[in-house]
Amino acid sequence: MSDETPRAEMETDIVCVGFGPAAGGFLTTLTRGLMNEDGTPVAESKAMPGMPPQVICYERADDIGFGVSGVVTKGRAIKASFPDLDLSQIPMAHEVTEEKILYLADPVGASRRPTAFKLADKMLGRFMEDDAYELPYIPPFLEKHPGMVFSIGQLNQWVGSNLMGTGLAQIWPSSPVAEPLMEGKAVKGVRMADQGVEKDGTPSAGFMPGMDMKAALTVVADGPVGPVGQHLDRELGLPEGKHQREWAVGMKCVVDLPEGCDWKPGTVLHTIGYPEPEIFGFLYVYPNNVASLGIFVPSWFDNPVRTAYRYMQHWMMHPYLWKRLEGGTMRSWGAKSLFESGKQGEPFLCGDGFARIGEGSGSTNVLTGSGVDEAWATGVQLGESVLELLKEGKEFTKENLEATYVAKRRDSWVEEEAKVAEKARDGFTHNVLMGFLGMGMTGLTGGKLNMPGKAVKPQDRIPSIEEYYKDYIPEGEIQDIREECAKKGTSLHDALMERVGWPEIPLDGTLLVSHQDALLMGGKVQANHGYGDHVRFADKGTCEACREQVCIEACSGQAIYTNPEGGMPLFDREKCVHCGACMWNCSKSNYKDPERTNVQFRSGSGGLHSVEN
Repeated sequence: MSDETPRAEMETDIVCVGFGPAAGGFLTTLTRGLMNEDGTPVAESKAMPGMPPQVICYERADDIGFGVSGVVTKGRAIKASFPDLDLSQIPMAHEVTEEKILYLADPVGASRRPTAFKLADKMLGRFMEDDAYELPYIPPFLEKHPGMVFSIGQLNQWVGSNLMGTGLAQIWPSSPVAEPLMEGKAVKGVRMADQGVEKDGTPSAGFMPGMDMKAALTVVADGPVGPVGQHLDRELGLPEGKHQREWAVGMKCVVDLPEGCDWKPGTVLHTIGYPEPEIFGFLYVYPNNVASLGIFVPSWFDNPVRTAYRYMQHWMMHPYLWKRLEGGTMRSWGAKSLFESGKQGEPFLCGDGFARIGEGSGSTNVLTGSGVDEAWATGVQLGESVLELLKEGKEFTKENLEATYVAKRRDSWVEEEAKVAEKARDGFTHNVLMGFLGMGMTGLTGGKLNMPGKAVKPQDRIPSIEEYYKDYIPEGEIQDIREECAKKGTSLHDALMERVGWPEIPLDGTLLVSHQDALLMGGKVQANHGYGDHVRFADKGTCEACREQVCIEACSGQAIYTNPEGGMPLFDREKCVHCGACMWNCSKSNYKDPERTNVQFRSGSGGLHSVEN
């Protein structure tokens, strides 16, 4: 819509975009300090004189508990906010009781293992149990004990219900925000997504333009693929030397473990080595014989058909895991994009009228692989800063926010540890072995030594299918496989994986289920009517010339699929879980902005419906 489209306007004092751990930390801290002991507000609302400051948080998902992730964390910031925290009050939460790092050998012989990993397989073989070697030592920088495991969805519900009970903050789910309202470099609030539109965004019957919510402060907590954060990055650019080129797909499921499983609540497993050396695995055991488990598929894994779901199934079937998982039942499933640039991807943290917190602000620690507690901590820092400015009657200017929020962040453990971790993963820009060596070097020296490397845009790393399989499948045969899959409408990655030796998945209908069935088992996907599609393709010609179509092969929910008439892929938002993997998995650059890809991820409604994930 043009800027001239008439829109309803409302005013509030503080508007927050996205309800996750960062917003939870911010709102918990803010609401606790808005009222004096005598019942009077610490500052008067400018939007509603005589009342305390009015605070609204908009969340795209249809419920505040639909966050996708199982988590293990030391939980320092969360525990500081809740010193008397009783984990038994939060479903699926437990303290960490046991932690292991496992090196997994390849039991099927299809993994593309470099020489160093093949040597490790031979050297460690005699010490392995079920093709797995338990590392005798967990480096301190990776250890999460003492800590806790929990579901973000369940934590969000618990935090959100506490916040709503105060009456000092409103949280509105099913309320997608389209973009920030900007005047120059200043932010004046947010614009809600238009309703009553066709899939391409054009008005239809019942068109209702998105409302403009004006606010003195806009808190951007919408994660790595949120439209407000993306918009600010495009308009303001990034600070000199910063980049946002490293990503991962986190794909997981929640499982009822079989009876007799010897994993106890609080057990934490981290795995390396299989199904491919670049792919990490995780498993966290909750109370009542339930576990959250899955894999991380990073941007430096150069497979152009990098399907997370198929790899997750092979990982689950590794002998060490399968002997404890066999007979289990999938309860729910989900996926999320993870912003893996960390400190190197930190955007401008504040400006006139806005501040950024959480994962989208570059708070994730890429050495320890932790981000939830760090996100919560940044929210707390901003909450404390906002209270200071309110009490002093100061405006939310860039200068004032830098003197409070940014100063607190720079003087915190989050910043100190982020600086140590900043270059921890640079080695992965060369290869997986250099990556692991670099992480060890950084962690053991406290960041004093690092493996040098220069981050490469994902779309510049991804090779053609022919290049990737040149020593495994003749080029002519790849073309035959591609044509056969297009004719049958079947998965190209499945065909290629089976061609190079990966066995078919023996679907059992309970734990090993088809990708389509996973979309229906506990993690329902829904796209509310009347909104435009949130996944768009910037240039049709670019799609027509693309032979990899990684967006299709890497789509977590199979929502992007082949167009039988050729050219630009098709998109079915009824299957989209809003993970954002398509945005960075595209192998072609945006013709207007070479730093970004040809896939655009915009504001959208609906998504995965699961309070467990």
